[in-house]
Amino acid sequence: MHPDWTALGQVTAVSIGITVAVVVVFALGVLALARLEGAREQHGRTSVLGLTQAALCFLAYAAVVAYGIVLLVPQFH
Repeated sequence: MHPDWTALGQVTAVSIGITVAVVVVFALGVLALARLEGAREQHGRTSVLGLTQAALCFLAYAAVVAYGIVLLVPQFH
């Protein structure tokens, strides 16, 4: 048995890329919430754009997590 090193390298690269992308999306959501809180404390108002950005980031994060669970749980196949 000989491992296919090219395929292993591709899987590793894609896994690292997806992991970095998920972490960045989550961090952007947290950043949007922090900016929203800062604007609320300074000016006493909320930003609809900031709230929408945070919601979209967390929704994308939740979608990736749900997709990963679907791939891992055999009953969903």
